[in-house]
Amino acid sequence: MSKIPIQKQIFDKDNFPKVVDTQFSQLIDTTQGEDTLSFTLEDFFTLYEQLFFQIPKEGDADSHRFILEKEAEYLGINLNTDDVQALLAEITTLRQEVLTAQQTIQTLTSGRNGQ
Repeated sequence: MSKIPIQKQIFDKDNFPKVVDTQFSQLIDTTQGEDTLSFTLEDFFTLYEQLFFQIPKEGDADSHRFILEKEAEYLGINLNTDDVQALLAEITTLRQEVLTAQQTIQTLTSGRNGQ
């Protein structure tokens, strides 16, 4: 049986990161390079304004409804239209009650003035 010599190289903690890649760079896609497009926030809004009327109003994806729901989720806003409709109905009822009360006041006030 022949002996196989094993050589071991030891690095101190300061030299280890200089010799061994500890950043997992082999897992990063470096083929993109400078050919990759990058957009600024200003570019995004400029493009959004240009495409605004080409975006469909409704749809599960790629629509104004999709954008609205995504933004509402991010902002913590509830877009439940049933709740909104119930509140609008209540506002309408309250406005009618106010109008009726104003008419009653007007009738009572004009009755006194006529006496």
